[in-house]
Amino acid sequence: MIQLDLVLQILSRNMFMDGNAIKDFRTFKSPMYYGSDKDTYYLLPFRFHQISDSKEVLVNEIGDFILAPTGTATRIARRQVTKNEELYADLIANFFISENAIPDLIDVMATRYRTKKSFLDDFTALHIFVVSLRCNHSCHYCQVSRVSESRQDFDISIENLKAGIEHMFRSPSPSITMEFQGGEPLLAFDKVKYGVEYAKQLNETYNKEITFVVCTNATVFTEDILDFCLLNDVMVSTSLDGPSFLHNANRPKTGAKSYEMVLQGITDAREKLGYEKVSALMTTTALSLDYPTEIIDNYIENGFRNIFLRPISPYGFALKNAKKNHYHTQKYLEFYKKGLDYIIQLNRNGQFIVEDYTTVILKKILTPFPVSYVDLQSPAGMINNVIVFNYDGYVYATDESRMLAENQDFTFRMGHVQDQYRDIFYGKKAKTFAQYWSNESLAGCADCGFQAYCGADPVFHYASQGDFEGFRPDSDFCIKNMEIIRHIFELIDTQGESLLKIFYSWITNTEQN
Repeated sequence: MIQLDLVLQILSRNMFMDGNAIKDFRTFKSPMYYGSDKDTYYLLPFRFHQISDSKEVLVNEIGDFILAPTGTATRIARRQVTKNEELYADLIANFFISENAIPDLIDVMATRYRTKKSFLDDFTALHIFVVSLRCNHSCHYCQVSRVSESRQDFDISIENLKAGIEHMFRSPSPSITMEFQGGEPLLAFDKVKYGVEYAKQLNETYNKEITFVVCTNATVFTEDILDFCLLNDVMVSTSLDGPSFLHNANRPKTGAKSYEMVLQGITDAREKLGYEKVSALMTTTALSLDYPTEIIDNYIENGFRNIFLRPISPYGFALKNAKKNHYHTQKYLEFYKKGLDYIIQLNRNGQFIVEDYTTVILKKILTPFPVSYVDLQSPAGMINNVIVFNYDGYVYATDESRMLAENQDFTFRMGHVQDQYRDIFYGKKAKTFAQYWSNESLAGCADCGFQAYCGADPVFHYASQGDFEGFRPDSDFCIKNMEIIRHIFELIDTQGESLLKIFYSWITNTEQN
């Protein structure tokens, strides 16, 4: 309601004020303007959002929150909160108001803010190498527009692979991840093997902490491949879309049932590498929407302790098969909420299983630390945390932007791997994208109550709405994240401490006692 009040005040003032009055009204005011002789406190920056008929959440600049009755933000802004209220002490302690124009603990606030943004300290950490566009599956939602297994001209050259690895070691980050993607990267295992060995050779000089990951459909493992992964501590990330009727429909393979093949691959990889070295991702297609509990049960049956209820992304073949892949965001949210409710109930019944996307958001809400999930970072993870070296030698700002390139849209192409590091990472394109990658400065995000928990995604908005900034009222990114964050707060408000224990166990990935 306070937003409506302010709008009406602004409209009425502009309708009846003369030019000088309007100019004065629009001028930035000094900090003293926000306090007065009769005031008992000063306002610190905070935002708010109504989460139910009776409650709203107040969120300050460093992500601390207070759940309060609807109308509390209005009372705070009008300085109607008195010192004898318990709320007053909470507002002081959590940096929503101050008794001094400059808060005594402003250095603490600054430290907390720097910690939240510390993911920027070391620059790019995740380096994705698309070693081949070839694949042995025909997934209708394939976001990278794979080619057939025989098209070896879609493999990366050794020359470009070496140049990409050398760029990776130019990153100032002391910890780097080298992730192999495709197509199916293990169809070009010789390139994966060369990449790992060359990186380890260079690291004798650079001495960085390296994590190797191969994203595979887990259907082409051989004894030699698994031995190599074990010897070089390579982690395996695969795709599992749920029960056989779903997985086989989403991820068809000519002449074979891909579900049985991926389960065998997961078993082989676990036996060789260990359970903790093998993870899986699912993609929610239109067919998946009716089966959230069956998908979750399937993950538990196959020994997973976590699941990411991941929506489909609007790239590649996913756009060409609209009937199978297009659904309204509201349908996805119904799927997500039903799945999350089921997972929470499983945890209450003693079955430990984590929903990954919820956990990313919970880390932003309940801890002072940043998250590594690039889609919910501000500034965005593009370039700052992730870069992609494509099979053809070109460099892209994100994994999704190389998917756009397969549809002949090269907007997010940063240059060629043979270019200078500075020209790729600090060039004109990077400076252009920097104007749109911070939600603190985007219309619709700058005053959003959930800004501290969300991110900016210029690639998604360019792909779905045609411009880097995007129009938030129609943005599927905005609609999805705002409702998920609101729903999480509503669950915390209504289920209290018993649910927080479960949520904290997800953050620490530790079963409750």
